[in-house]
Amino acid sequence: MSSKLKVLQVIPRLGYGGAETGCYDLGHYLHEKNAKSYIVTSGGPLLKFIDRKKVKLIRLPVQFKNPIFIFLNSIVLIFIILFFRINIIHARSRAPAWSCLIACKITRRKFVTTFHGTYNFNSSIKKFYNSVMVKSDLIIAGSNFIFSHINENYSNYLNKSQKLLTIFRGINLEYFDSTKIKSDDESKLMNEWKIDKTLSFYQKKIILFPGRLTSWKGHEIFIESLRIFKQKNPDKLFFAIILGSDQGRKIYKKKLQRLVEQYRLIQDVLFIENCKKMPLAYKIANIVTNCSVQPEAFGRVAVESQAMEKVIVASDIGGSKETIIDNKTGFLFKAGDPNALSEKLAHIFELDETTLNSMGNEGRKNVIKKFNVEKMCFSTYSEYIKLIS
Repeated sequence: MSSKLKVLQVIPRLGYGGAETGCYDLGHYLHEKNAKSYIVTSGGPLLKFIDRKKVKLIRLPVQFKNPIFIFLNSIVLIFIILFFRINIIHARSRAPAWSCLIACKITRRKFVTTFHGTYNFNSSIKKFYNSVMVKSDLIIAGSNFIFSHINENYSNYLNKSQKLLTIFRGINLEYFDSTKIKSDDESKLMNEWKIDKTLSFYQKKIILFPGRLTSWKGHEIFIESLRIFKQKNPDKLFFAIILGSDQGRKIYKKKLQRLVEQYRLIQDVLFIENCKKMPLAYKIANIVTNCSVQPEAFGRVAVESQAMEKVIVASDIGGSKETIIDNKTGFLFKAGDPNALSEKLAHIFELDETTLNSMGNEGRKNVIKKFNVEKMCFSTYSEYIKLIS
C-alpha cells in the first residue's frame, strides 16, 4: 500500500517553526516508508536542507492570502495532483488550504489539514476564513488544547464524515541531545555572547528565554519578574538571555530595552537576535522560560528544553500544560503574573544539583515517550494509509 501512497504537503514557507519542521520531517519520513513525497512552498531557509532525492520540491507563491492568488494556485495544484497522481493533499496553513480545498474538490482527492494554532478571529468573516482548516477529510490537532479549541469554536463546520484527532508534534531527539554538544562549542558561544565562564553554576545561573519578540510571548512579564527577583534575592546572581528576532517589530524591541534600563538590569540581561544551533543555546542555560500570555498551541520551547535535560518554567496555559509534568520535568506558573514567575525562579535557585539533574532526566524521558518526531511521523503516515484504504 505504501508504494502507492503519494502525498503532497503544502505550506507557505519552510522556516524553522513547528509547522515547517514537521512538514520537513514528515516529507523525508515518507520516503523511508517507500511512499512518494512532494512539498509545495514559496521558499524558506529549510529548503537547502531538503534531500531532493527523497522529496520532490515545487515552488509556488502559496503564501499569499489574496483571493486571486488562492484561485490561481488551486489551478496549478490541480495540474500537479493529476500529473504526479497525488492521492493525499496535506495543507498546513489557511491560505494554501483554500487552494488545496478547491483542488481536492475538483480532483476528488483526500484532503488533510493540520490545525497548528488558535488563529485569532474577531469577526464572522475571519472565522469563516479560518474554518478551511476543518473542511478536510482528516483534521490533525497538534495538542489536546487545540483539539478542544476546534470543538469549542468550529463545531458548526464539522460533520460526521470527518475525522478529528490529536497527533502531538515531535522534535528530533538526535539533534536535541545534550551529550552531542562539544565543550569547545559551548566556550565559543559563551565568548561570542560575552558570558563569563569563570562563574560556577551556583554563583550565577543563566536564564534563557527563547522566542520571537512579540507582545503575547510575555517578554514584559519576564523582565518584570527579573526585577522582582533581584529585589527579593539580592544575593542570587543571574544572567538572562532573551533570544529571538523582532521580525520587524523595532518599536517593541526598543520598549523592552527601555524596560531593562528602567529596572537597572542592563548588566543582567542580554538580547540576542538568533542562534543557528538552538541545542547549544539550551546547553549553556541553567533554566529555560516560556512566559506566553496567550495559549501556545503546542509550546516547542518546553519540549526542546526538556529534551536537552533543562528545567523549564512556563505559563500554565495552552500546550505547556500537556508537555510539562509540573514539579517533575519543570514548573508551571500563573500566566501573566511576574510575581509567580519570580517565586518559581527563586525556588529553582534553592534546588541542589542532584534534584535539577533528576528533573532534567525525567524531562528527556517525557519527550522520548510522547513528543519524538518518529512517533509523530508514524502516526500521521498511519492515518494516510487509513484514508486511501
